[in-house]
Amino acid sequence: QVQLVESGGGLVQPGGSLRLSCAASGFTLDNYAIGWFRQAPGKEREGVSCISRSDGSTYCADSAKERFTISRDNAKNTVYLQMNSLKPEDTAVYYCAADRAQRAVVVGKPFYWGQGTQVTVSS
Repeated sequence: QVQLVESGGGLVQPGGSLRLSCAASGFTLDNYAIGWFRQAPGKEREGVSCISRSDGSTYCADSAKERFTISRDNAKNTVYLQMNSLKPEDTAVYYCAADRAQRAVVVGKPFYWGQGTQVTVSS
């Protein structure tokens, strides 16, 4: 079976930090691009604007890189999203997703999706 499983979500205070994990089973992430997405209740799914490329490089857009960092550990078949200085508007279910094609992740249409982990930022 092919699965992506997110973990590390929870309740944090504004300004706090979380590290989300995305562990793959049934296949290896070595040659995949991985991205993070999130969806709040009543809102459309949106990209977190960070991607781990299949060549091992990582990228976060200007809008995200001040607070978010994406990383990959191929030996553990796991990708991470470090989130700092969290704000209430970051509250959402966070999903990781993977595809062999980088473009599929960039346009929000990767082949494999996880089930999501809840992140709540509140005082």
